[in-house]
Amino acid sequence: MNTKSIKIIAQLSEGGSMRAKHFINGQWLDAESSKTFTVTNPATEEVIEHLPAGNKLDIDNAVSAAKTAFEQGVWPTLTGKERGQYLRKIAEIITRRLDELSALEVLDNGKPYPEALWDIEDTAGTFEFYANLAEELDEKSEVGITLAEEGFSSKAIKEPIGVAGAIIPWNFPMLMAAWKVAPALAAGCTMVLKPSEVTPLTALALAEICQEAELPAGVLNIVTGLGADAGQALVEHPDVDKLAFTGSVPTGSKIMAMAANNIKNVSLELGGKSPLVVFEDTDIEKAVEWIMFGIFWNQGQVCSATSRVLVAQEIYPQLLKRLTEEANKIIIGSGDTHGVLLGPLVNAAQYDKVLSAITRGVDEGATLVCGGERPSTFESGYYLKPTILTDMAENSWIWQEEIFGPVVCIKPFESEEQAIKMANNSRFGLAAAVMSKDLKRCDRVAKAFRAGIVWVNCSQPTFVEAPWGGYKQSGIGRELGEWGLNNYLETKQITRYESDEPWGWYLK
Repeated sequence: MNTKSIKIIAQLSEGGSMRAKHFINGQWLDAESSKTFTVTNPATEEVIEHLPAGNKLDIDNAVSAAKTAFEQGVWPTLTGKERGQYLRKIAEIITRRLDELSALEVLDNGKPYPEALWDIEDTAGTFEFYANLAEELDEKSEVGITLAEEGFSSKAIKEPIGVAGAIIPWNFPMLMAAWKVAPALAAGCTMVLKPSEVTPLTALALAEICQEAELPAGVLNIVTGLGADAGQALVEHPDVDKLAFTGSVPTGSKIMAMAANNIKNVSLELGGKSPLVVFEDTDIEKAVEWIMFGIFWNQGQVCSATSRVLVAQEIYPQLLKRLTEEANKIIIGSGDTHGVLLGPLVNAAQYDKVLSAITRGVDEGATLVCGGERPSTFESGYYLKPTILTDMAENSWIWQEEIFGPVVCIKPFESEEQAIKMANNSRFGLAAAVMSKDLKRCDRVAKAFRAGIVWVNCSQPTFVEAPWGGYKQSGIGRELGEWGLNNYLETKQITRYESDEPWGWYLK
């Protein structure tokens, strides 16, 4: 652990965020149990902190605080403009602490510092964006309805759902928290947030930031813990009106089943095995750059990562050669080291999972072109070389299943029709990308993809203004933009009979 990281941990411990406590009702409270879990630095495998493993009682306390803040507090009764002022203050504090928060994300998650800085800047931008939408709600929350029947008037109004629960993943810890917290608070909901037990530190820093912004007590509550305990208790809690989850398909499926018991409103952003189709007229150097960013950014630990690359047969050999050359040049190391583009995987379990996937792919007939092993320069840390696989069957496990690491599978295609068919042959449908100088062809292929997010001549750029979510087993609902705000709003119809005369149902 370097000097800067040690300083950050000391600062946060003194400030309160790193205390082994939950953030409930605006206070740092002791856990109901003495059980803890360990947070480690993936670059060194050193222990950073021991945090409380929250249980059902902790969740009960947090949900109770959120329910009280919603039903008896001021938050839902504030105007959108007033809520927006709080969100804007949170954004301002995050911006002021960019360097500290980015370094903490590197320490906890392992990603390179420039990528962590992007994430924290986007986090501030997300709160700023939803501050604006909160203000707009004052004018947009009520819409008149034209009725065919005379003598009646009708309108639709938008109201906050109530208490929202959020469970976030470890790959973009603070940003994924913002994707849920910011729209929920903008809508007037209160929230209980359970961060990933793998990367909980910036979520706790967010609690400290909300304290500084003087967010009313109980509006945002944060409980650390394991999914099987704190997570399940949050999903099943009868006083949670809305549940938002980002994570794996198996966990998302379990959450849907649990939420069905009391018909809980659920939005799910799940896995992907996203294709990138490269046509023969594409500049090879540009294609190589976007392929690398699409799969090696954030160590490939991205739900939308373009991990299946389909290349026109005419340029396949040349592109594969150039991609291999450039992949072998990527600088690997600790995320706080200048020039590093590929940091460690997030923990031992993920590292073993990715290595096992590569082994299975080779055992089933795929060719390992490069990577697939730890760099010899590292004795510790969960480092893995950029990995390229070819020659796998279209129905093979490695081609069909999400790996969540710096591993790309590449196959050639012979026609546009074949490329589309191969791209759509997946149980996932989160994202897809197409590259060609022929923009009409790009538009045609983009519309043919069965995916919720499509990139043209690029891969992975994400904007808070645009909807995010997938088809098929990649999830339910959309985050970001106005779609993200609507996740936390109910629509109510109010119809009025305007005449003083009897309607005449039985009086004639």
